[in-house]
Amino acid sequence: MFKRWFEFSSHNNGKSSIGLLSSSSANQGLGLMDAADERRRPAPRPAPEGAKPADFDQIYRNSVVKPPDLPYTILKVVDMLGNSHLKGMTTEVKRCALLMALEAAGAGMEDLLQDAMVRQRALNDYGEKQQERLSRFEADKGEENRAIQAELDRITNQYMARIQANVDEVARQQDGLLAWQKRKQEESQRIADAAAYLVPEAGSPNGNGLTAVLERASQTRRLA
Repeated sequence: MFKRWFEFSSHNNGKSSIGLLSSSSANQGLGLMDAADERRRPAPRPAPEGAKPADFDQIYRNSVVKPPDLPYTILKVVDMLGNSHLKGMTTEVKRCALLMALEAAGAGMEDLLQDAMVRQRALNDYGEKQQERLSRFEADKGEENRAIQAELDRITNQYMARIQANVDEVARQQDGLLAWQKRKQEESQRIADAAAYLVPEAGSPNGNGLTAVLERASQTRRLA
């Protein structure tokens, strides 16, 4: 049926009122679809709490196992290793300088390693919770997207049905016109056949059509 519609459009040099839609009509149709879709669209779910990762100090403070309260923590060691005075030194020289400073400050090696372990655990636990939160959020958005897609499919099917109805109506009009044209030809031939009895048969080389009959009638009047 769609093929017949496009053939009809091409026979009319692309000027069919059904085959071609103006840009304003198309925009109005899209506007109506957008308005209907906006009314039916599920409300978007907000991002989960804590979607923005917390800073590290907040993670350490909120962890289940708190880092020990030490005058020198593993983070202090990190800062010491980044000191400009150690820049360019070998690993062994840095280690010796670091151990000398920690010993002078009375920082215990086991306390520092315990602090490092606790902080690493806090980071890992927080990372796992963030991953779980993201997974839940992804699942919620996936469900929302499926609902939107279902609504889009429903609206698309609705408008495609309306388009198909228009195409079917054009096809019916085409069939009606073709049937009338056939009857018109038959009616014209009957009229020509009847008119042919009113004039002599000889004279016109154009056959038995009404034009030929009228030519014979004209010739007969000139000869009379």
